[in-house]
Amino acid sequence: MIAASKMTRAQNMVRDGRPYADRIRDVLGDLAALAARDEESETVDLLKVRPVKKTLMLLVTPDRGLAGALVGNLQREAGKFIQGTEGEVSVIAVGRKGERFITRTGGDLLAGFSVPDRPVMDDTVTVGRMLVEEYRSERVDRVVLIYAQFISTAAQEVTIRQLLPVEPAQRGEGDVQKLQQLDYIYEPSISSVLQSLVPRYIETQVYHGILEAFASEHSARMIAMQNATDNAQEIVEGLTLDLNKARQESITAELLDIVGGVAALEG
Repeated sequence: MIAASKMTRAQNMVRDGRPYADRIRDVLGDLAALAARDEESETVDLLKVRPVKKTLMLLVTPDRGLAGALVGNLQREAGKFIQGTEGEVSVIAVGRKGERFITRTGGDLLAGFSVPDRPVMDDTVTVGRMLVEEYRSERVDRVVLIYAQFISTAAQEVTIRQLLPVEPAQRGEGDVQKLQQLDYIYEPSISSVLQSLVPRYIETQVYHGILEAFASEHSARMIAMQNATDNAQEIVEGLTLDLNKARQESITAELLDIVGGVAALEG
């Protein structure tokens, strides 16, 4: 019941924030694609693609268990990503389950964060700024986010998304002309706008990823607790049936003893 009440609130926050998060991702993708054709884009450090020698992974997990297979799935995907990535991988964990997993497996844990059940933007800004600073200082060459995307109450999907460098929008041949016709006005310049906008974009994506993770966590926990309750009820029903059968057999045996004693006396 607690998980159900939290789940409704978390789902509403995700649904309210998802259109903005999706739209700013599309806009940044378009701007990155336009900047790739502009000579000034070289000055936008958060758009530069460098040879990947070290990757920074932001892993978002629950603080507590009892959420079915959600925690295990997140840890499994994080482990596969670390093993399949060339070069070093450092981890920033949001949630104690992820922090303990990285520590237990001997991974390079850069930092660990916990956020309240009702996160607001101020609770996650520090995480976004740390990601930007690590990439901007060239201590890492790529930043990825691993979290549980909320699909529905019964379905959550582990998602791996690259945050930095910002990936240009993938356009087909029919969309190239449309991309070229985008009439953005930059003041004072495209590089200045992107230098200011990209960090805000990262903060938004981190915040929304945490909202998605919270909605997935509460949904998975509600389903897991409901399944546990149903299984317990089935066990109780089965044990009650066995008890009734045993009582019936005991009563039948006692009646047979009494009838046998009466018959012996009459004989």
